[in-house]
Amino acid sequence: MFHAPNTFQRAPLPPATRESEPRRQGGTTITATRPEPVVNQPSTAAPTKRRDAYFDNAKYLAIVLVAVAHAWVPVMDGSRTARALYMVAYTFHMPAFIIISGYFSRSFDMSVKKMKRLVTGVAVPYVVFETAYSLFKRYADDSPDHPISLIDPWFLTWFLAALFIWRLTTPVWQALRHPLPVALVIAVLASFSPTIGDDLDLQRVLQFLPFFVLGLQLKPEHFQLIRRREVRLLALPLFAGAALFAYWAAPRMQLGWFYRSNSAPEMGAPWWSGAVMTLMMFGCALLLTIGFLAWVPRRHMWFTVLGAGTICGYLLHGFLVKGAGYVGLFDRYEWLASPGGLIVVSLVAAGAVTLLCTPPVRRVLRCVTEPDMDWAFRRDAARL
Repeated sequence: MFHAPNTFQRAPLPPATRESEPRRQGGTTITATRPEPVVNQPSTAAPTKRRDAYFDNAKYLAIVLVAVAHAWVPVMDGSRTARALYMVAYTFHMPAFIIISGYFSRSFDMSVKKMKRLVTGVAVPYVVFETAYSLFKRYADDSPDHPISLIDPWFLTWFLAALFIWRLTTPVWQALRHPLPVALVIAVLASFSPTIGDDLDLQRVLQFLPFFVLGLQLKPEHFQLIRRREVRLLALPLFAGAALFAYWAAPRMQLGWFYRSNSAPEMGAPWWSGAVMTLMMFGCALLLTIGFLAWVPRRHMWFTVLGAGTICGYLLHGFLVKGAGYVGLFDRYEWLASPGGLIVVSLVAAGAVTLLCTPPVRRVLRCVTEPDMDWAFRRDAARL
């Protein structure tokens, strides 16, 4: 916590160097010491808490991958290469984001301050943007019957619902002796069951849970190991191999395994394949996330400041992607599905989400992404 400097802090008294003449009192000789003058010295103020450039860089680069992958969906049909790249990106971009979210949720302890932050920073944006996206779908896509529901997340708002649930359960995971194996068992069991339903997108919440729990267990020294030079070098053949495998698997593998929004029976696969794919996808995502984080710059970059606004980029870029589809942009310009068109789409998506992460946009949206809602909470909440 930042403490203001105390300019008039009293310095320790130096040892006495001069003595007054002895005087007698009641037969006892008393030597009086003359105090030295006290010198007031300014204390050094504690440094203010600074954001870690490494994590801001990681969040920005991850959100760019999320936006680009979303923009590929309407134009990758018929392109095996685009589908393969999409599969590689979807393997790790959300797991990386979730692991970082878990890492920064380690101190969540159900205190009044943390609960207020959970409500204002996660619950309120979820309510606002779930409503906004539902209205956008209803009127921009001419779907007047599209429901406005707060229990059935639509498109990308599922992450806010999941983050709310994950953080509420943080004390449980912190108390368990082996939380990650338990989270993996829950994810596997979820992949078996087709009856979980769509409420709060619980299928995704449970299947992505191990990544959040893993983030809770990480410490700063783990990220120091990831950023070693040998890890960066190993990441290059890792991504090359992942791209080759994805190219082979592109026409053979369902994309539902990457979305984690359905169980194995719902995708027409045997129930036991849910366990196999859940564990395999977790291992692949973890390896690619390590490779991604190994190449994230450690120093302050031109885009570092954008890492603080990734919530705005995440929540707003969906309007652009869906809006382009609603107006028939990709149907009208079929060349966007060509290799050159995919590059254009990627650059436009990356540029758009970059602008949406800038400080001016963050300031405008602060009323819904970081609202000051002291009026909504009791003043004596902490005491109660």
